[in-house]
Amino acid sequence: MKSAVENLSPTRVKLNVEVPFEELKPSIDAAYKTIASQVQVPGFRKGKVPNKLIDQRVGRGYVIETAINEGLNGFYQEAVQEAGIRPLSRPEVEITEVPDPAGTEGQLVFQVEVDVRPEIELPEYAGLEVTVDAAEATDADVEKALDDLRGRFATLKNVDRPAAEGDFITIDLTASVDGEEVDSATGLSYQVGSGTMLEGLDEAVTGLSADEDATFETKLAGGEHAGQDATVKVVLKAVKERELPEANDDFAQLASEFDTIAELREDLAKQAAESKVVEQGIEARDKVLDKLVEMIEVPVPESVVEEQLEQHFRPENAHGPEEHDTEEHRTEVRENTERAFKNEIILDAVADKEEIGVNQAELIDYIVSASSQYGMDPNQFAQLLDQSGQVGMMVGEVRRRKALAKVLEQAKVTDSNGAEVDLSDFVRPGGEAGEEAEAAEAPEAPEAPEAAAAEAPGTAAETVDAEK
Repeated sequence: MKSAVENLSPTRVKLNVEVPFEELKPSIDAAYKTIASQVQVPGFRKGKVPNKLIDQRVGRGYVIETAINEGLNGFYQEAVQEAGIRPLSRPEVEITEVPDPAGTEGQLVFQVEVDVRPEIELPEYAGLEVTVDAAEATDADVEKALDDLRGRFATLKNVDRPAAEGDFITIDLTASVDGEEVDSATGLSYQVGSGTMLEGLDEAVTGLSADEDATFETKLAGGEHAGQDATVKVVLKAVKERELPEANDDFAQLASEFDTIAELREDLAKQAAESKVVEQGIEARDKVLDKLVEMIEVPVPESVVEEQLEQHFRPENAHGPEEHDTEEHRTEVRENTERAFKNEIILDAVADKEEIGVNQAELIDYIVSASSQYGMDPNQFAQLLDQSGQVGMMVGEVRRRKALAKVLEQAKVTDSNGAEVDLSDFVRPGGEAGEEAEAAEAPEAPEAPEAAAAEAPGTAAETVDAEK
């Protein structure tokens, strides 16, 4: 088999493939066997029909067509290997020549156009300089952490005053569309200002006292009338405020392993300082990646963008009635897709240069972290990944994270006060700061543009028919 690659653009190539009759013959022999198992000829058992009778019954041309359909993907994959390319999209195949059905000579000639991963040249990234905010845990940070902890042990008490932001209220709701009641609910609990129920509710209940009511216009968020304009009447039944426990030694013993509030404050101060370092690490990591993207020109295949746009705006992927296909939204999805693709290409190149691999323990740690974000059992999550063929994508994501950590490790990071920032714990595998940073982000199963390349070119029947 002969193959040659022609570069159409930095992200698209054309493969010209010639398969001589001798190399196509095994596929022809297999086609005869396939057809023999499908046809019935009196006097012959199924699968034992001679080739000559098959030629008489279905035609030699049909046999050649079947051989090409069944063998085309193998020839394509072989050409891809020889060319050393990494396809990103489904290949577009055009068959330009097929062997003469009447003889045993000739060849199969076809062309394939396919989008491929672009080749990039990495600049010298050791010593990249970035500046991050100074990490200074203040007394206010400690007090906030303490208040958050007290909030976990807070109690609610009824108050005789108008509702204000932060209060917990009990309400009854009645929704009407065009003057007709369509839904109602009683005894609902809601925190004023949380914005978790209906648009306009916060404004309507603020200032109401028990047994008072208000009416507001909104769009219904659920049920069979979701998305419709409605008039909602809200009746406030009770106002409650959160009462925090006193910050004393008794609370320290209740909420922690410490005996005194002073010890608890000291530990919260330490945690606040560590949290600031994590924030610095995340900021430095993002800025380092931004610099890499600015330094390197990465062409993005249009097919990658179009595939993501199509997937995002499919009706079954719509995120409720507020989801709508606008030019602004499409621009946002396009920009996010292009940026994600550039990140992937650059970090894969860094991983190749640094000879970064992924061991089983690292993959397991990542899967456990990801499964917790989705609220799934790690074993079930791993099985789901395996069944959907996404384990390789996860390996790639872990490898890219390690590549970015390697670049960050070699970067020069200073804070806004001019002090050098030590991020050794942040970039060290298994480091506490690094673990906190990963926990702070919801890992996503990455979309892999290469997935489409794993698909066969498809049957060539239509193309062969067209040639005939």
